[in-house]
Amino acid sequence: MVKITKVYTRTGDKGETGLVGGRRLPKTHSRIESYGTVDELNALIGIVRSWNSQKSGSLRRNKFDLILEAVQQKLFDLGSELATYPGDEYEGQITLREEDSLWLEEIIDAMNEELPKLFSFILPGGTPMNASLHQARTVCRRAEREVLRLKLEEKVSPYAVMYLNRLSDALFVFGRWVSATMDEQETLWEPGKPYPDWRWDA
Repeated sequence: MVKITKVYTRTGDKGETGLVGGRRLPKTHSRIESYGTVDELNALIGIVRSWNSQKSGSLRRNKFDLILEAVQQKLFDLGSELATYPGDEYEGQITLREEDSLWLEEIIDAMNEELPKLFSFILPGGTPMNASLHQARTVCRRAEREVLRLKLEEKVSPYAVMYLNRLSDALFVFGRWVSATMDEQETLWEPGKPYPDWRWDA
């Protein structure tokens, strides 16, 4: 387990931060950007969980929370992996595996079985939980891009990229699933839809 004894250390005041093992890099380094964006994604999923907790108690709500917490746990594993410079790995370090993405695929398939066919894109919004899931989806896509950018420079596990790619798909399906089964709302994109009459005196 990680032991945190002091929140501030003053060691980052000059624009550098420490990786697992003690190596230091500029905070603008693509490795820092990658796991920083994964951390941002984790925080957004925490917001989704907070909205989910406000719904009436049900098996679906509780199971969905278990799924979201498992994703948060795995994102911390991923963040730790990305915060470790190649060659500085330690014994017993948790790294992502193909099974992590397959677990998401199993959930995606199960949820999709309960959903109607989709013939348009979805406008982010509807309700706070739905909107937060769509925001998490876009941040997940950005995290994937950051990890791919890092992969151009340094060694990155292919399972890290695979997991983020699959998670963005899962977050999209989560948004549809909560709308269809948990009384959330969603609005479909209508290409070329005319502007509404917005005049106050109309």
